[in-house]
Amino acid sequence: MDSDRARGILFGLACGDALGRPVEFSSGATIASDHGQLDEMVGHGTWNQPAGTVTDDTEQALCIARSLVEQRTFDPADIASRFVDWYDTNPFDIGRMTLKSLSRLKHGDDWSEAGQHVWEDSPEGQNAGNGSVMRCSPLAIPYATNWEQLVRVSRQSSYITHADPRCTYGCAVLNLTLAGLLVDTDTPLRDALRYVDADAPDELITALDALTGNETPGRLETSGYVIHSLQTALHDGLEATDAEEAIITAVNRGGDTDTIGAITGAIAGARFGASQLPDRWLSGIDEVNELESLAVKLEETALLNSSGNDTF
Repeated sequence: MDSDRARGILFGLACGDALGRPVEFSSGATIASDHGQLDEMVGHGTWNQPAGTVTDDTEQALCIARSLVEQRTFDPADIASRFVDWYDTNPFDIGRMTLKSLSRLKHGDDWSEAGQHVWEDSPEGQNAGNGSVMRCSPLAIPYATNWEQLVRVSRQSSYITHADPRCTYGCAVLNLTLAGLLVDTDTPLRDALRYVDADAPDELITALDALTGNETPGRLETSGYVIHSLQTALHDGLEATDAEEAIITAVNRGGDTDTIGAITGAIAGARFGASQLPDRWLSGIDEVNELESLAVKLEETALLNSSGNDTF
């Protein structure tokens, strides 16, 4: 595994999240009017936070990464507990389905029940958000060479808050794609889709398979719907000529800018490596040192896993 690419997943996620945070919910036209092209970390804006501030995307990814490192295994109950502890800090940004699920967890639901209950109670159009795909990418590092396990843990990590199969398999496809990028495969998305094709929802497969041909798909949407977010982020992350271009393109589209930026950043980071992300961005993100430490430890765990250790 390429260490620079492993670090790039976590660094890229944070960069896309922080760049997109101040313009979340703004249209592309509004961003262009206010910033020209937004390519620097700026303060205030949406959520009125300092430049370089990350949101729930990075904060929940940190919960997953810390759990993997400290537990030395995938422990969904431990991750759920960490999500609840984070929820108790009153974060300034939290998605609707995540909030409802974490509230249920806090009041007694098991990790395997809360997201399912919220999903069952949510009407179509409000039941398949991007709140689990935005945070799942740390799983791709320790499980990069074990795709069966990677699919399982990716889906279970989603299930804690987002039980819809479009979300659970969306996490699996994203992480399989990242795993392919970590070892420099030629067709990472196509390989990922083929691996889950028999089980994943047709709508998800069809939307993402459109990215594997030679033609750009139709309009790329920037809503919080998981399929829109994945399609746009995978397009921008896999088609750009460098990591900075990928993240800037995604964020300047407008809409759910922090989350689509975070997913795109994880993809671009895995593709180009942490060394290709701008220092001017990384220097303004407080969490970078911890993200680097966690990436190193996750990679060490992956090495243990590949040598036959039963920890993972």
